[in-house]
Amino acid sequence: MRIAIAALAAFMLAVPADAALDTGAHAPDFTTRGAIAGKVVTIHLADQLKKGPVVLYFFPAAFTSGCNAEAHAFAERVDDFTAAGATVIGMSADTVETLAKFSTQKCAGKFAVASAGPRVVAGYDVDIGKKVSINGSAPRQITSRTSYVIAPDGKIIYAHSDSAPEGHISGTLAAVKAWRATHHG
Repeated sequence: MRIAIAALAAFMLAVPADAALDTGAHAPDFTTRGAIAGKVVTIHLADQLKKGPVVLYFFPAAFTSGCNAEAHAFAERVDDFTAAGATVIGMSADTVETLAKFSTQKCAGKFAVASAGPRVVAGYDVDIGKKVSINGSAPRQITSRTSYVIAPDGKIIYAHSDSAPEGHISGTLAAVKAWRATHHG
């Protein structure tokens, strides 16, 4: 397992950090399945945006060290996002079954994680262009580590793409708070 995680980490460091949709672009709408606290749910972006801004963060693969750390960090700060009116959704190309376990074990049941199919991966420009075997699994698609903040009108107001999980939580929270300050004084 350590070798697989080390190989994934080395591979992610070779991914360009600028693979992301631009600020001001319209976020592609999607409906997919995911999980929160182990319960399988349907997630429709447009429905989530009716509640306020959405922090949509893509992560390479559940149950890998960086993704575990990022999910834990988002879980620790989810109350801050909620207080600022935002919904957090994690996304990866993992199966719904894997994400159901991940949502309980690594996300502490505090936010939804959803399965990103090929259309969503392409739409958000998070495809790294290769399939990777993780923990002995068959080769599968993984995404770049990219976080977006999407305003209720569907426009991307913040994008951050970096293989290191640090910075994704603080950057997205700052963007949500800045948006909130200019839209709800």
